Amino acid sequence: MSLEKESKINKLLKAWPKGTVYLSRWLGANGYSSQLLNRYKNSNWIENVGVGAVKRFGDDISIEGALYALQKQAESTIHIGGKSALSLQGKAHYLQFSATKIQLFGGKNEKLPSWLIHYPWKAELQYFSSSFLPEDIGLVPKEIKNFSIYISGPARAMMECLYLAPKKEDLIECYELIEGLNNLRPTVVQQLLENCTSIKVKRLFLYMAEKAALQWFDYLDISKIDLGKGKRSLAKNGVYVPKYKISLPEKLTNYGIL
Repeated sequence: MSLEKESKINKLLKAWPKGTVYLSRWLGANGYSSQLLNRYKNSNWIENVGVGAVKRFGDDISIEGALYALQKQAESTIHIGGKSALSLQGKAHYLQFSATKIQLFGGKNEKLPSWLIHYPWKAELQYFSSSFLPEDIGLVPKEIKNFSIYISGPARAMMECLYLAPKKEDLIECYELIEGLNNLRPTVVQQLLENCTSIKVKRLFLYMAEKAALQWFDYLDISKIDLGKGKRSLAKNGVYVPKYKISLPEKLTNYGIL
């Protein structure tokens, strides 16, 4: 390998955070042709993760390192959300949480790339694509060793949990999660609720926050939040809550009552 090409691989590896994936298309757009990448593979500098993605040779990559590539190099909105995001921020430590499952959320038309789906990650990926929340609000940076990615902040993550309830998330567990969110910023919550398109999520979120007597609830302007019309039912023979026009399991409405 020539000195020029050796210098180029050294430059690449120096800037490459350990534990992360790089996209072949991004590398090609930045001066690393497919022929050059094949030479790097033959020289054991890099190796395939799957079609269209590579990693440093012998590197132990994580799902966070895969999301680094999607977010930084493909401008993808796919991110860790729901209970997984709450857990990463220490908001779900008192509940049983399986580290063997990671919840990912992305835009309605976004799909996980095949290399990410088929790679043998240490955790099972659960991916949910939707557009009930705008892609650019409620996300926060999360430092992962020597790189960072965006994940759902606590308020957005809570709404993602409620989006999956009651079929894929238990309502009681959701309530226990929101009870622990004492320090949410009312301005962030307000923005998310005003831009949320799921009537179910908004009604559940407000009901639970009020029931839990969270201080930030008093700073919300509910008059600016579209709660839709008509009744909603989330439980057969449930208890009807007139204020939010929603029927809920009796176990939830009675939760915390001695």
